[in-house]
Amino acid sequence: MSRTLAAILGGAAGVMALVGAVVFLLWCLSHKRSVSRTSETGSSETSVQGRHAGVEMSLQEARRFEMEELSLATKGFSEKNLTGSGKFGEVYKGLLNDGMVVAIKKRPGAPSPEFVDEVRYLSPIQHRNLVTLLGYCQENNLQFLVYEYIPSGSVSNHLYGPGQTLDGKLEFKHRLSIALGAAKGDPLQNQSAFWLSCACATSLISPHATGLAHLHSLSPRLVHKNFKTANVLVDENFIAKVADAGLRNFLGKVDVAGPSTQVTSDEIFLAPEVREFRRFSEKSDVFSFGVFLLELLSGMEATQPYPGASQNLLEWVQNTQDYANFSSVVDQRLGSSFTDEGMEEFIQLMLRCVEPSSERRPAMSHVVTELDRIIEKEMNLTTVMGEGTSTVTLGSHLFRAAK
Repeated sequence: MSRTLAAILGGAAGVMALVGAVVFLLWCLSHKRSVSRTSETGSSETSVQGRHAGVEMSLQEARRFEMEELSLATKGFSEKNLTGSGKFGEVYKGLLNDGMVVAIKKRPGAPSPEFVDEVRYLSPIQHRNLVTLLGYCQENNLQFLVYEYIPSGSVSNHLYGPGQTLDGKLEFKHRLSIALGAAKGDPLQNQSAFWLSCACATSLISPHATGLAHLHSLSPRLVHKNFKTANVLVDENFIAKVADAGLRNFLGKVDVAGPSTQVTSDEIFLAPEVREFRRFSEKSDVFSFGVFLLELLSGMEATQPYPGASQNLLEWVQNTQDYANFSSVVDQRLGSSFTDEGMEEFIQLMLRCVEPSSERRPAMSHVVTELDRIIEKEMNLTTVMGEGTSTVTLGSHLFRAAK
């Protein structure tokens, strides 16, 4: 009996040891795959550990490009491939060996492990309405960021830029769709049949649209810090894509101008607490989004002086209480392509977003809810009643004096 018991115990111990060995081997293989070594840092880094452990990761990791490949893609960084410049540096259009068209941002910069850390943090955050960061390069005291290329350019270019490929004639519901795409955090809930009912809108926004609200919902939360009309791009189907999320993380300490009436086109998007105290937050993104809504509304840059006043357009809007005066702000190219009710609610939402006090601004999740509601109502009304119910005229139902 004792021999039988000993045999059973011995067999069980052997099985447990075998299982333990298999588990240990699998752990080692998994750990080895999760750790990568880069020539820039010479140190082991994991893609999901540390301060970014809670961020939603995809299977695609940041790619380290060779400078030779990027040079070939841009024909030696030819001026013909130069599409613009921004805070990070020059931007080139490039064609990779595999046929992918990319946007390559280039600036002087010594190799830095922090640079690689930020790329590894930001590149897995991928959604249909965020411009994807594909990878990076650090060679010859130059730093490169490689993004997917968005063919139709920025919303600012369509509204008031030199290109104006659509002559600025974006109807109100089109501008609402772009705003919702840039703001959205969750899939559209009850819009499917709604979009199908209007052929002109079916391609304007994806059922998987994501934007600032999604960034704010990540764990840890990601604040854009650089949101502006020029950073909302549109693809060939006019689906909005938010660009340069987290770009300020690459720039290190950046001086921000203090209060001044002579602000630049970029500074106008910065919330008062950012310009004065460098306090970035989700609410500072909301302020930036409000300025974006103002530019969608007016078709002009918010830095433009209001006619007959010493204030820029944003300051004038913030200080105006009488709705009767807003007729001069609404882009006259919109014609009658909107309803009074939809426009009034849009203006009210915009004003709440550009509140000087961060505490009085809504959260992006609330902005999404309001835009969702406005656009659904607007589409239903314009589908049934035509392109709009009235034009923008002084003293109309929309621009009545505030009580």
